[in-house]
Amino acid sequence: MKTIGMAALVIAGLLSSVALAGDWPDWGGGPNRNMASEEKNIPMSFGPGKPKGDSRQIDMSTTHNVKWTLVLGSQTYGNPVISGGKIIVGTNDGMLKDDRFKRTRGGLVICCDAETGKILWQLVVPRFRTNDRKFNYDDLNLGICNSAAIEGDRAYMVSNRGDVLCLDMNGQADGNDGAFKDEGKYMVDVGKKPAKINKFDADIIWRYNMITELPMNPQDASSCAVLVDGDFVYAGTSNGVDRGHVKCKYPDAPSVIVLDKKTGRLLAKDDEKTSRNILHGQWSSPSMVTVGGKKLLLYGCGDGVLHAFEALTKTPQDGKVLTLKVAWKYDCSPKEYRFDTKGKKRKYEKRHASYKSGKRGGGPSEIIATPNVYKGRIYVAIGQDSRHGMGDGALSCVDAATGKRVWISKLVDRTMSTCSILDSLLYVSDYTGNLHCFDPDTGKRHWVHETKSPLWSSTFAVDGKVFLGTENSELWVLKAGKEKKVLNKIRLLEKMANTPTVANGVLYIATGRYLYAIASDDRSK
Repeated sequence: MKTIGMAALVIAGLLSSVALAGDWPDWGGGPNRNMASEEKNIPMSFGPGKPKGDSRQIDMSTTHNVKWTLVLGSQTYGNPVISGGKIIVGTNDGMLKDDRFKRTRGGLVICCDAETGKILWQLVVPRFRTNDRKFNYDDLNLGICNSAAIEGDRAYMVSNRGDVLCLDMNGQADGNDGAFKDEGKYMVDVGKKPAKINKFDADIIWRYNMITELPMNPQDASSCAVLVDGDFVYAGTSNGVDRGHVKCKYPDAPSVIVLDKKTGRLLAKDDEKTSRNILHGQWSSPSMVTVGGKKLLLYGCGDGVLHAFEALTKTPQDGKVLTLKVAWKYDCSPKEYRFDTKGKKRKYEKRHASYKSGKRGGGPSEIIATPNVYKGRIYVAIGQDSRHGMGDGALSCVDAATGKRVWISKLVDRTMSTCSILDSLLYVSDYTGNLHCFDPDTGKRHWVHETKSPLWSSTFAVDGKVFLGTENSELWVLKAGKEKKVLNKIRLLEKMANTPTVANGVLYIATGRYLYAIASDDRSK
């Protein structure tokens, strides 16, 4: 039986480790969350162009290899996903131009046509309001900080107000579907008159607010790309500490919840109480692996521990809310990060140092990156909020069946980034500015490239290339392989905190203010 189980695990890993050519419907292109694709003929150069005078629109005559551009917000941390000829991307409302709505430093979801970039509908998400002065949330103008998950004519995502939303991919163009009918009220600030909805607005099918329903208290932002599996939607809560970064208001709040895909009803949650040991926030996204015929939900918690939960197999009846069962746990922070040489517990070192200062922090860190599943193993690194500066990190390789460590490397500094694995090579970036290439089997580092810039983005490996955006407004393109070779460095118009995406032969690059659809010359006309 063990042989059969291992064979099934290996086959599952081989079949689903890298996304095939086609759509890219969610973060990582699938439940493995591997930032890699089998697409071919992806251009390694493009010209981002220049804005037209005082206009924010890009003058297309000044671009190269660009099919179209789309104006986003003043900051963009959401990543585009593509399915069925449509794109969804989250940003902030910094460039919102609609007389029905006022900017609140909130969020904005845009759905556009993948071929032309024409906006099909929008969802305005006003900033979250509260009278609780210890509540440190949604006040940094970050907007939507995650990717949607598209399945058929529905999209699921987490808003900047702590909502898990189910959206109609057709927007209001085919009517106001679903049980939720208050889009006009939802898209305006608290106490304002509901807006008159038209066919270019979003259609919310259902809404589940984690802040009020669980309850819980997010730190800074809600940052989770939900995972859809069968009839279930899995979401991280983003529960965290208060404004003083001292206490967690809801220490027993769950890290992960499961909702009914059709109704939004709460079906299950974990009871690990990881927030009792939380370091800052819970900003990772769930991934999934099948082991011996059983699905495990993987989540990197705010205490720095990777959890594997048994996934739901059926919907609980009579309104019951189940408790997710833990299959195994793995501490991603090395012991020496947790304790000093005398066995004394080390503090969570934030440092709040600027990148240019060169100062570094030590101690343990939370998991912000998403666990990457590849051929029966899990790869994930630890890191902290970018405002905490550089510091000691670690990249772990964990056996998916047992949760046991295969190898660990402390060559990777603190990072918020998810790994890319393509053709048996692993690529990962860290906040210090390094792009690393590892052997995923042994943990041997083949090379490291210094970008000399803080890095928020994850790497994306495709077509023999590795793409990586930087805070210094650069897009690096390196050759995928055991020998380091820089293929290109493209100067962007502003910083890039997003991860490149490839779908149907087109490279999508989201910077702070623009979304680019990039194709070779014969496809960019």
